[in-house]
Amino acid sequence: MTALPAASRLVVPVMAATGGSGRTITAGLLGRGLASAGSTVVLDLAPRLSSPWPAQLAGQKARGLAALPPGEPLTRTAVQQACAVHTTATGIPWHVLSDGRAWHEQPLVLPEDPAAWYQLSAIGGWQAVVADTVHPLAHDLLAARSSGHLGQTRGWYELPFAIPVLCAAATADGIQALQQAVMALHAEGLPLGRSVIALVATGDGRPPAAVRAGATMLSARTAAVVHLPYDPHIRAHGLNSGRVRVRTREASSQLTRAVLAAAYSAWGRPLPDAAHPAPISPAIAR
Repeated sequence: MTALPAASRLVVPVMAATGGSGRTITAGLLGRGLASAGSTVVLDLAPRLSSPWPAQLAGQKARGLAALPPGEPLTRTAVQQACAVHTTATGIPWHVLSDGRAWHEQPLVLPEDPAAWYQLSAIGGWQAVVADTVHPLAHDLLAARSSGHLGQTRGWYELPFAIPVLCAAATADGIQALQQAVMALHAEGLPLGRSVIALVATGDGRPPAAVRAGATMLSARTAAVVHLPYDPHIRAHGLNSGRVRVRTREASSQLTRAVLAAAYSAWGRPLPDAAHPAPISPAIAR
């Protein structure tokens, strides 16, 4: 896999229209996959008690976002030390930044503005940034239009060198929700051509006919459609599963290549240098 230039920064927000779409599994697979192309972080945007990521920080005694004081200057060392560190099967490290405190501690108030997360990742110096988002994609677009605000979805799309990955469960209901979200994205004029679709299987066997038909239609409107197979090891043991099926690894590599190909198609190869973000205060609020 071609390495990302040292001064580049690829942003990969993983978004979904509904819960249960395999968003977090997709973000984890992308974190591992992109690590082979450059230094990589997965940003956990979910509240602590609704996310599986904090447990991974606890095992390494990393306090995560709570270790980064709001409104104070941050260093690359401080930001990276707040992360949990994982390694790929070949020993390449990648980071996870979440809220790693005990369950009973006061919740952090996390920023909704994607630009704040972009600034934090720039301070951390990562070349690839995967954001495990929690907002409902289509609802956010409609709510933003009604209120006249930017909205989180558009905010992620408008970040420099952003390749959104849109997830859905590979079911009839999942593909319908995704198609509605794609219609909303199209209506808002957002660039579907640099969006990658991840269809996450909920069981073994061939995808339902509705999913296959939906995938065919979506492949003509987006950069790529990738099917992520059902993996009982991940379902049983979560993101820490040490045993992953060969076909899961192959699909993960396909998804990573699709994201990189979309980026190269949009901005050229190699990617240009990353934009320097404007200051945002506070970058992380408690």
